[in-house]
Amino acid sequence: MELPIFQVDAFADAVFRGNPASICPLESWLSDETMQAIAAENNQSETAFLVPAGDAYEIRWFTPAVEIDLAGHPTLAAAYVIFTILDPSRTEIRFESQRSGTLVVTRAEGRLLMDFPSHPPKPRDDLGDVAGALGAPPAEILAARDGVAVFQTEQQVRALAPDMAKIAALPVFGLIATAPGETCDFVSRFFAPGAGIPEDPVTGSAHCTLTPYWARKLGRNALHARQISRRGGDLYCRLDGERVEIAGEAVLYMDGRIHI
Repeated sequence: MELPIFQVDAFADAVFRGNPASICPLESWLSDETMQAIAAENNQSETAFLVPAGDAYEIRWFTPAVEIDLAGHPTLAAAYVIFTILDPSRTEIRFESQRSGTLVVTRAEGRLLMDFPSHPPKPRDDLGDVAGALGAPPAEILAARDGVAVFQTEQQVRALAPDMAKIAALPVFGLIATAPGETCDFVSRFFAPGAGIPEDPVTGSAHCTLTPYWARKLGRNALHARQISRRGGDLYCRLDGERVEIAGEAVLYMDGRIHI
Protein backbone atom coordinates (compact mmCIF):
# COMPACT_ATOMS: atom_id res chain seq x y z
CA MET A 1 0.00 0.00 0.00
CA GLU A 2 1.21 3.51 -0.83
CA LEU A 3 -0.05 6.60 0.99
CA PRO A 4 0.72 10.28 0.40
CA ILE A 5 2.51 12.17 3.15
CA PHE A 6 3.46 15.82 3.60
CA GLN A 7 5.73 17.39 6.18
CA VAL A 8 4.89 20.99 7.01
CA ASP A 9 6.60 23.43 9.36
CA ALA A 10 3.69 25.04 11.21
CA PHE A 11 3.76 28.44 12.94
CA ALA A 12 6.73 29.28 10.73
CA ASP A 13 7.43 31.62 7.82
CA ALA A 14 10.41 29.56 6.59
CA VAL A 15 11.53 25.94 6.79
CA PHE A 16 13.51 24.70 9.80
CA ARG A 17 11.42 26.88 12.12
CA GLY A 18 8.15 26.37 13.98
CA ASN A 19 6.88 22.84 14.57
CA PRO A 20 7.12 20.06 11.96
CA ALA A 21 3.94 18.03 11.43
CA SER A 22 3.33 15.02 9.24
CA ILE A 23 0.03 15.04 7.30
CA CYS A 24 -1.44 11.85 5.83
CA PRO A 25 -4.55 12.29 3.65
CA LEU A 26 -6.50 9.01 3.42
CA GLU A 27 -9.49 7.77 1.44
CA SER A 28 -10.70 5.79 4.46
CA TRP A 29 -9.45 5.13 7.96
CA LEU A 30 -6.61 2.73 8.59
CA SER A 31 -6.56 0.66 11.76
CA ASP A 32 -5.61 2.52 14.94
CA GLU A 33 -2.54 0.29 15.24
CA THR A 34 -1.35 1.21 11.74
CA MET A 35 -1.85 4.94 12.28
CA GLN A 36 -0.01 4.77 15.59
CA ALA A 37 2.83 2.87 13.92
CA ILE A 38 3.06 5.51 11.16
CA ALA A 39 3.15 8.30 13.75
CA ALA A 40 5.90 6.51 15.67
CA GLU A 41 7.88 6.03 12.45
CA ASN A 42 7.45 9.71 11.51
CA ASN A 43 8.72 10.65 14.98
CA GLN A 44 7.25 14.17 14.85
CA SER A 45 5.35 15.70 17.75
CA GLU A 46 2.15 14.81 15.88
CA THR A 47 0.96 13.16 12.71
CA ALA A 48 -2.51 14.15 11.48
CA PHE A 49 -4.66 11.77 9.44
CA LEU A 50 -7.48 13.14 7.25
CA VAL A 51 -10.48 11.45 5.63
CA PRO A 52 -12.97 13.37 3.42
CA ALA A 53 -16.48 13.61 4.91
CA GLY A 54 -18.77 15.43 2.49
CA ASP A 55 -17.55 19.01 2.30
CA ALA A 56 -15.50 18.56 5.48
CA TYR A 57 -12.63 16.38 6.66
CA GLU A 58 -12.49 14.07 9.63
CA ILE A 59 -9.20 14.49 11.49
CA ARG A 60 -7.28 12.48 14.08
CA TRP A 61 -3.94 13.25 15.72
CA PHE A 62 -1.26 10.86 16.98
CA THR A 63 1.98 11.56 18.84
CA PRO A 64 4.71 8.91 18.52
CA ALA A 65 3.13 7.25 21.58
CA VAL A 66 -0.64 7.95 21.78
CA GLU A 67 -3.70 9.40 20.05
CA ILE A 68 -4.64 12.79 21.50
CA ASP A 69 -7.82 14.84 21.82
CA LEU A 70 -6.68 18.10 20.21
CA ALA A 71 -3.59 19.35 18.40
CA GLY A 72 -3.06 22.79 16.92
CA HIS A 73 0.05 22.77 14.78
CA PRO A 74 -0.88 19.64 12.76
CA THR A 75 -4.36 21.11 12.18
CA LEU A 76 -2.72 24.26 10.84
CA ALA A 77 -0.41 22.09 8.73
CA ALA A 78 -3.32 19.99 7.43
CA ALA A 79 -5.20 23.14 6.43
CA TYR A 80 -2.09 24.39 4.63
CA VAL A 81 -1.89 21.13 2.62
CA ILE A 82 -5.56 21.38 1.65
CA PHE A 83 -5.45 25.09 0.81
CA THR A 84 -2.25 24.89 -1.24
CA ILE A 85 -2.20 21.36 -2.72
CA LEU A 86 -5.36 19.27 -2.35
CA ASP A 87 -8.07 21.91 -2.93
CA PRO A 88 -6.76 25.46 -3.54
CA SER A 89 -10.26 26.71 -4.44
CA ARG A 90 -11.40 26.50 -0.81
CA THR A 91 -11.76 29.56 1.37
CA GLU A 92 -12.71 27.61 4.52
CA ILE A 93 -11.99 24.12 5.84
CA ARG A 94 -14.09 22.33 8.42
CA PHE A 95 -12.42 19.56 10.38
CA GLU A 96 -14.60 17.15 12.36
CA SER A 97 -12.82 15.59 15.33
CA GLN A 98 -14.05 12.84 17.61
CA ARG A 99 -12.93 14.49 20.83
CA SER A 100 -12.95 18.26 20.19
CA GLY A 101 -15.87 18.78 17.84
CA THR A 102 -15.82 20.99 14.76
CA LEU A 103 -12.67 23.02 14.06
CA VAL A 104 -12.76 25.62 11.28
CA VAL A 105 -9.74 27.07 9.50
CA THR A 106 -9.88 30.12 7.21
CA ARG A 107 -7.40 32.39 5.46
CA ALA A 108 -6.86 35.73 7.23
CA GLU A 109 -4.36 38.47 6.37
CA GLY A 110 -1.73 36.12 4.98
CA ARG A 111 -2.11 33.65 7.84
CA LEU A 112 -4.27 30.62 8.54
CA LEU A 113 -6.81 31.20 11.31
CA MET A 114 -8.04 28.29 13.44
CA ASP A 115 -11.25 28.39 15.50
CA PHE A 116 -10.68 26.18 18.58
CA PRO A 117 -12.43 25.62 21.92
CA SER A 118 -11.35 27.69 24.90
CA HIS A 119 -10.08 25.71 27.91
CA PRO A 120 -9.50 28.24 30.72
CA PRO A 121 -7.22 26.94 33.49
CA LYS A 122 -8.19 26.87 37.13
CA PRO A 123 -5.93 27.15 40.20
CA ARG A 124 -4.66 23.75 41.36
CA ASP A 125 -2.71 22.71 44.43
CA ASP A 126 -2.75 18.96 43.81
CA LEU A 127 -0.43 18.56 40.81
CA GLY A 128 2.55 17.44 42.84
CA ASP A 129 6.12 18.70 42.58
CA VAL A 130 5.82 21.13 39.67
CA ALA A 131 8.79 23.17 40.91
CA GLY A 132 10.95 20.06 41.05
CA ALA A 133 9.78 18.98 37.61
CA LEU A 134 10.72 22.34 36.05
CA GLY A 135 13.76 23.09 38.18
CA ALA A 136 12.33 26.37 39.52
CA PRO A 137 9.30 27.41 41.59
CA PRO A 138 6.49 29.11 39.62
CA ALA A 139 4.54 32.05 40.97
CA GLU A 140 1.22 30.35 40.20
CA ILE A 141 0.04 26.84 39.29
CA LEU A 142 -3.17 26.15 37.34
CA ALA A 143 -4.51 23.42 35.09
CA ALA A 144 -7.00 22.49 32.39
CA ARG A 145 -6.00 19.50 30.22
CA ASP A 146 -2.42 20.65 30.79
CA GLY A 147 -0.76 22.01 33.87
CA VAL A 148 0.20 25.69 33.72
CA ALA A 149 3.18 27.06 35.65
CA VAL A 150 3.23 30.86 35.58
CA PHE A 151 6.55 32.65 36.03
CA GLN A 152 7.30 36.35 36.44
CA THR A 153 9.73 36.84 33.55
CA GLU A 154 10.51 35.48 30.10
CA GLN A 155 14.09 34.81 31.17
CA GLN A 156 12.91 32.49 33.95
CA VAL A 157 11.02 30.40 31.38
CA ARG A 158 14.02 30.33 29.03
CA ALA A 159 16.30 29.18 31.85
CA LEU A 160 14.18 26.22 32.97
CA ALA A 161 15.94 22.85 33.09
CA PRO A 162 13.00 20.41 33.19
CA ASP A 163 13.22 16.88 34.57
CA MET A 164 11.25 14.86 32.00
CA ALA A 165 10.68 11.87 34.29
CA LYS A 166 9.16 14.13 36.95
CA ILE A 167 6.98 15.92 34.39
CA ALA A 168 5.75 12.57 33.03
CA ALA A 169 4.68 11.61 36.56
CA LEU A 170 2.41 14.65 36.97
CA PRO A 171 -1.38 14.01 36.66
CA VAL A 172 -1.78 16.11 33.49
CA PHE A 173 -1.27 15.51 29.76
CA GLY A 174 1.43 18.17 29.42
CA LEU A 175 3.00 20.99 31.39
CA ILE A 176 3.11 24.58 30.14
CA ALA A 177 5.56 27.13 31.51
CA THR A 178 4.56 30.71 30.72
CA ALA A 179 5.39 34.33 31.55
CA PRO A 180 4.86 37.86 30.20
CA GLY A 181 6.90 38.41 27.04
CA GLU A 182 9.63 40.98 26.51
CA THR A 183 8.66 41.71 22.86
CA CYS A 184 5.25 40.00 22.74
CA ASP A 185 2.31 39.61 25.11
CA PHE A 186 3.35 36.27 26.58
CA VAL A 187 5.78 33.41 26.04
CA SER A 188 5.61 29.72 26.78
CA ARG A 189 7.33 26.34 26.65
CA PHE A 190 5.48 23.01 26.55
CA PHE A 191 6.52 19.57 27.80
CA ALA A 192 4.63 16.27 27.38
CA PRO A 193 7.16 13.46 27.82
CA GLY A 194 4.43 11.02 28.88
CA ALA A 195 2.94 11.34 25.38
CA GLY A 196 6.27 10.97 23.63
CA ILE A 197 6.94 14.74 23.30
CA PRO A 198 9.79 15.88 25.59
CA GLU A 199 9.60 19.55 24.51
CA ASP A 200 7.18 20.55 21.77
CA PRO A 201 8.53 23.31 19.48
CA VAL A 202 5.18 25.16 19.10
CA THR A 203 1.91 23.97 20.64
CA GLY A 204 -1.34 25.33 19.24
CA SER A 205 -3.59 23.46 21.66
CA ALA A 206 -1.76 24.90 24.68
CA HIS A 207 -2.99 28.32 23.56
CA CYS A 208 -6.58 27.20 24.11
CA THR A 209 -5.58 27.47 27.77
CA LEU A 210 -3.01 30.26 27.61
CA THR A 211 -5.22 32.68 25.65
CA PRO A 212 -8.08 32.90 28.17
CA TYR A 213 -5.58 33.11 31.04
CA TRP A 214 -3.55 35.97 29.55
CA ALA A 215 -6.61 37.73 28.12
CA ARG A 216 -7.97 38.00 31.65
CA LYS A 217 -4.57 38.88 33.11
CA LEU A 218 -3.73 41.57 30.55
CA GLY A 219 -7.26 42.89 30.04
CA ARG A 220 -7.45 42.43 26.27
CA ASN A 221 -8.63 39.67 23.95
CA ALA A 222 -6.15 39.99 21.05
CA LEU A 223 -2.69 38.68 21.97
CA HIS A 224 0.65 37.99 20.30
CA ALA A 225 2.23 34.86 21.74
CA ARG A 226 5.63 33.29 21.21
CA GLN A 227 6.76 29.78 22.08
CA ILE A 228 10.43 30.02 23.01
CA SER A 229 11.62 26.52 22.22
CA ARG A 230 14.85 26.08 20.25
CA ARG A 231 12.96 26.34 16.91
CA GLY A 232 10.40 28.82 18.23
CA GLY A 233 7.22 30.16 16.69
CA ASP A 234 4.72 33.03 16.79
CA LEU A 235 0.98 32.67 17.33
CA TYR A 236 -1.65 35.37 17.02
CA CYS A 237 -4.52 34.63 19.39
CA ARG A 238 -7.90 36.11 20.18
CA LEU A 239 -10.39 35.10 22.84
CA ASP A 240 -13.95 35.05 21.46
CA GLY A 241 -16.28 33.94 24.25
CA GLU A 242 -15.94 30.17 24.57
CA ARG A 243 -13.74 29.93 21.47
CA VAL A 244 -10.13 30.83 20.79
CA GLU A 245 -8.82 32.00 17.43
CA ILE A 246 -5.21 30.99 16.77
CA ALA A 247 -3.46 32.22 13.62
CA GLY A 248 -0.08 31.45 12.13
CA GLU A 249 1.86 30.68 9.00
CA ALA A 250 3.05 27.36 7.56
CA VAL A 251 5.62 26.18 5.01
CA LEU A 252 5.90 22.91 3.09
CA TYR A 253 9.15 21.08 3.79
CA MET A 254 8.63 17.71 2.12
CA ASP A 255 6.12 15.52 0.29
CA GLY A 256 6.34 11.85 -0.64
CA ARG A 257 4.84 8.39 -0.30
CA ILE A 258 4.59 5.92 2.56
CA HIS A 259 5.03 2.23 1.66
CA ILE A 260 3.35 -0.16 4.07
